[in-house]
Amino acid sequence: GAFYVFPDVSGLFGKTTPKGTRIKDSADFAMALLEEGHVAGVSGEEFGGCGKNHLRLSFACSEGEIRKGMERVAGFVKSLR
Repeated sequence: GAFYVFPDVSGLFGKTTPKGTRIKDSADFAMALLEEGHVAGVSGEEFGGCGKNHLRLSFACSEGEIRKGMERVAGFVKSLR
């Protein structure tokens, strides 16, 4: 099995990444997080229902990798304007 979190990222919609990508939805957030933050996540839109404002992140790795990934996510979010 795997472990997942499904945070609501809608509070970041309307922000812009350092490379100029405007975050309009969870799909934009997931793509920008991958390209600029180097963390893979899946847009909640892929899961239907209430998922459209969410991002799915998997925690099926070591604790060290989880910490490194969360540091990257935090840095990416802090960089949004």
